[in-house]
Amino acid sequence: MKQKARIQIWLFEQKDLRIEGRIIGFDEYMNLVLEDAEEVNIKKKSRKALGRILLKGDNITLMMNTGK
Repeated sequence: MKQKARIQIWLFEQKDLRIEGRIIGFDEYMNLVLEDAEEVNIKKKSRKALGRILLKGDNITLMMNTGK
């Protein structure tokens, strides 16, 4: 994985909500620490800045590079 690459995370059972940010840490349970995180609402086409967050691995369905 490219250092500090921006990723988009699809959330479990939240089809209209994504999280974007840069991974700065993770563990064996796929819990992620993200910096510059944003909540992206696909339906409303809106973004909400979250800052640094801890996202539990249980909530992650898919992760992909945004190319940014």
